[in-house]
Amino acid sequence: MKKLAMIFAVLAVAMVAISCAGTSVKRVETDTVMDLSGRWNDTDSQLVSEQMVKEMLERPWLRRFLKETGKEPRVIVGDIRNKTDEHIEVETFRKDIERELTNSGDVRFVASKSEREEIRDERADMQEYSSETTAKKFKKESAADYMLKGVITSISDAAAGKKVIFYQIDLELFDTESNEKAWVGQKKIKKVIDKPGIGF
Repeated sequence: MKKLAMIFAVLAVAMVAISCAGTSVKRVETDTVMDLSGRWNDTDSQLVSEQMVKEMLERPWLRRFLKETGKEPRVIVGDIRNKTDEHIEVETFRKDIERELTNSGDVRFVASKSEREEIRDERADMQEYSSETTAKKFKKESAADYMLKGVITSISDAAAGKKVIFYQIDLELFDTESNEKAWVGQKKIKKVIDKPGIGF
């Protein structure tokens, strides 16, 4: 009995010591690949947006539009849906796509619906509160020639301490005048997570 009490006392002291151990935080560069859980993360978002936008801008739709109109197409990012079984912050992915498109210089980027409403409100305030020389005038806004939409899906499988997550990202570019698909792109990611001794 004394031996059992001694074991419990040692375990209790060990648990207190572990819980009192300080948390260590280390800052790393934002482009450092950190895959802790195997789930979708910032690295996936950045890499997929870079690769898919690059592929999209190399396809014939862009050359065809430039030849027909003599100007860069105006593009807007529409709905990106998360159909996985995990929480994915799709707004971060949308912003990564927007950044890649805007910074490419190959297209002109149209503000989202909520951003346009905010800008309209600001212009309305300017008419009332700003001087005539600095207030921006209301005029016709640029409409998008193309809308990019997409979906993120996943399939997972697990057994004996090993888990595989397969992600599929599908993006489609629509001509807003004809509703035709101008480009369809797909990116696949497969992750294998090993946790020996732990069942998923």
